[in-house]
Amino acid sequence: METYEFDVAIVGGGPAGCTCALYTSRADLKTVILDKNPAVGALAITHKIANYPGAPGDISGNDLLDVMRDQAVEFGATYRRAQVFGIDVSGEHKKVYTPEGTFVARALVLATGAMGRKSSLTGESEYLGRGVSYCATCDGAFYREKEVAVYGLNPEAMEEAQFLTKFASTVHWLTNKSPQSDDRHVQALLEKPNVKHWDRTRLMEIQGDQAGVTSIIKKDKANEETSALPVEGVFVYQSGSRPITDYVGPEIDMDNKGGVMVDETMMTNIEGVWAIGDIRNTPFQQAVVAASDGCIAAMSIDRFVNQRKVIKPDWDHT
Repeated sequence: METYEFDVAIVGGGPAGCTCALYTSRADLKTVILDKNPAVGALAITHKIANYPGAPGDISGNDLLDVMRDQAVEFGATYRRAQVFGIDVSGEHKKVYTPEGTFVARALVLATGAMGRKSSLTGESEYLGRGVSYCATCDGAFYREKEVAVYGLNPEAMEEAQFLTKFASTVHWLTNKSPQSDDRHVQALLEKPNVKHWDRTRLMEIQGDQAGVTSIIKKDKANEETSALPVEGVFVYQSGSRPITDYVGPEIDMDNKGGVMVDETMMTNIEGVWAIGDIRNTPFQQAVVAASDGCIAAMSIDRFVNQRKVIKPDWDHT
């Protein structure tokens, strides 16, 4: 497996990661962004951004993210599509493991954001990443011509179910209560020929085997009967969000809600490792806040890598 050396490795290509890369690259630090998919994440799937400073009101989240990414690359950052499955933070040089190779860096930044919610269903944690997902945009293409279940009645659930109709043979939509019939989002979803709506139905359990999800157990509130429904994917959309930290080991401290803990410079309890954006479980889940985190971390990284005691306030004096 190939090994790639950088000054800074950033896991995640959202607004936090791209901003951090922009600043570290301008500081002449060799920087790589490792991004699972540029089309996923909270900002990427936002249709319209109206409150990002300096951005036109009709820009989509994906377009804004493209600008951020391109700007970081223009200043020298390397952008790589890669699925990170593990990190090693034990040594002076941090290691990031991907199928494409191992990335070694003096500074590691965790910027994978937050999606989904804390597991609450039987089988949910067990099959997370093996059929259970919180992001149809991320994983929908894996279920082409397969049957999947979507659980939830919030706008996110309906939007993601719509997306899944592009791939799945059948999208089983389970809702605890009846959706509003005059809601245009509900109407649009139910008009899809490959959507099967299970009204007033509760998802009780997710079942599977070593290969992943095989079925769900659902309960009809009308007659209190339970039954099995064969599916290969389950997309859960209940309230709340959950920081994406499945690749992070126990060495890094987290709070009781699963967010990575940091100091005022965005550094974690491990020297040389920073965490920025929604992975911190901040209550202010806004793109501008994530970008601010990225800037703060980058300035701290510049001081750390160059062994300076003070923050360099401005890297461009032209």
